Amino acid sequence: MTDIRSERPNPLVLIVDDEDDILDLVEYNLKKENLATIRAKNGIKALELAESEKPDVIILDIMMPKMDGIETCKRLREHAVLRTIPILMLTAKSEEEDHVAGLDTGADIYLTKPISIPVLLSQVKALLRGAHRFDVPLDILRVSDLEIDRDRFEVRRRSQQDAVRLARKEFELLHFLGSRPGKVFSRQDLLDRVWGHDVYVVDRTVDVHVRKIREKIGDHYIETVKGVGYRFADN
Repeated sequence: MTDIRSERPNPLVLIVDDEDDILDLVEYNLKKENLATIRAKNGIKALELAESEKPDVIILDIMMPKMDGIETCKRLREHAVLRTIPILMLTAKSEEEDHVAGLDTGADIYLTKPISIPVLLSQVKALLRGAHRFDVPLDILRVSDLEIDRDRFEVRRRSQQDAVRLARKEFELLHFLGSRPGKVFSRQDLLDRVWGHDVYVVDRTVDVHVRKIREKIGDHYIETVKGVGYRFADN
């Protein structure tokens, strides 16, 4: 089946917010950058549009009626097809715990209102560039007893049939570390190499994603090197 995203002349951004002025402002500026847009005012409508339109990036507010952004993000990350779409989460809250809560549900980037349009645009473009790095099917990476399939964003143990599905950034982090077993990377190294130099994320982003990977595939593949960072176990 043809991926409708490959047939678009311009990338499509789904904007989800219950405030009309925010929707209008963000949509206007995205269109100035030659990006197509669709919009929703609650999480239920956002899920419907995501399923039908398969956007390239989702901008998602947290505080919304009917279904908030946290629950919407969680459902997107549990969806077999939509789970790899990059998500930029917006909120009026600025505490680090709120940022981590957003990342914990699978958001790629977390920005605080009031919105800086130049920052928002740069982050959307960075997410688009990051997503396109994985558009071309590549060989399966086999390391330890894992098979890491970059085409399907799936991981499986060679002795088992069932695959584990990871969110995009979880997958990219695992693939990066797994392709360099034994090498230790600091958190900043991983942020630069996996998220990119031009993406804004909080310091605990790597820790949150490592924890989610461990919960899904086991805690012995990625080792913590105290005071330094992380490495993929080479035994």
